Amino acid sequence: MKTRAVRLHAANDLRLTEFELPEIKDDEILVKVVSDSICMSTYKCAILGTKHKRVHEDVAEHPAIMGHEFAGVIVQVGKKYEGQYTPGSKFTIQPALNYHGTMWSPGYSYPYCGGDCTYCIIPPEVMELGCFLEYKGEAFFEASLAEPYSCNIGGAHAAFHTKMGVYQHEMGIREGGKMAILAGAGPMGLGMAEYIIHCDRRPGLLVVTDIDESRLERARSLFPQAMQDESGVQVQFVNTRDMADPAQALRALAQGGYDDVFVNAPVESVVQLASDLLGRDGCLSFFAGPTDPKFSARLNFYDVHYNSTHVIGTTGGNTQDMIESLELTAAGRIRPAVMVTHIGGLDSVADTTLNLPKIPGGKKLIYTHISLPLTAIDDFAEKGRQDPRFADLAAIVARNGGLWCLEAENYLLSHWENIE
Repeated sequence: MKTRAVRLHAANDLRLTEFELPEIKDDEILVKVVSDSICMSTYKCAILGTKHKRVHEDVAEHPAIMGHEFAGVIVQVGKKYEGQYTPGSKFTIQPALNYHGTMWSPGYSYPYCGGDCTYCIIPPEVMELGCFLEYKGEAFFEASLAEPYSCNIGGAHAAFHTKMGVYQHEMGIREGGKMAILAGAGPMGLGMAEYIIHCDRRPGLLVVTDIDESRLERARSLFPQAMQDESGVQVQFVNTRDMADPAQALRALAQGGYDDVFVNAPVESVVQLASDLLGRDGCLSFFAGPTDPKFSARLNFYDVHYNSTHVIGTTGGNTQDMIESLELTAAGRIRPAVMVTHIGGLDSVADTTLNLPKIPGGKKLIYTHISLPLTAIDDFAEKGRQDPRFADLAAIVARNGGLWCLEAENYLLSHWENIE
């Protein structure tokens, strides 16, 4: 079977090409990919090439398919998994395999497995590790977003706290406590806020900071006062751009230090601000992967010693975190769509990935079987003046509070040009 895929050949070298997939082996599964959301981690992989820990040294000879936040439909099942998986069923995957201690991962390391393609082959280790997940929902994009959502869930679960004189960690954010998400009005920050407000273990105060007022305005519109009242979480969105002393101002909001502070940008000043915000037994979660292997920032070790402050870092969620994401989505408790601001086709992937930091907004959602330049949801109405299909999409998302949704996905898949 032929597939079209965006593959990494070298640093800053992504190419959309068509090639033949081999016949699947008895322990492999052939799938049709429908959606993939582009992650900042993919950008880092694309610009680093073989310097990235997940990219193999001979990627020039064996290009790797990009994209790891994908969902689709099972096409063919190898003999080993007949009866366990069924052609026609929907799927998503947990790409953080950690297979036998290796860093190999779909979307970084495999010549025939990744999300930025029309069809791909799922290797046996994905099934062996329980990372090939059946998806019973309707919207493919929600299954794609289960992976980035699992990173937020994993980050919240990995936080820990202690009691004085007790040498045992209490896992998770401080329930009823004070929490801050710094540089938090981007897609992952909004996803974390959505999860924190609607999960079972919630803070009493959540402060989300950013230096982009337009992103903060969108965030405020997504979390109205009625939602805060219902959840019992007071949410404050704060622009720290022009603050002379942001630490003092933010501590004033909390009437002291914070129990949990998540850092969503690998910026030295943001890390230092997080350190300054920590209260007694405060947990700083570094939730942003830097491209510089020597990235460092100041940490107040006086507070480490006398106030028991501590630092953790997570690089993704696990399979259980992803299952939790899918279950919360299916129950209507979280809205993965809050992360999405742009829609595109497979032909927009390479350029979008290589320029991701320069493109404003949140998640860039890709539908791999259509041709479509990357388009902001906010631009649908304007584009609808020339193309009535965009006008229809604008009306659909307007009915859904400005968020991408199942109806919009179905309309897109049935009205746009298929690239096959």
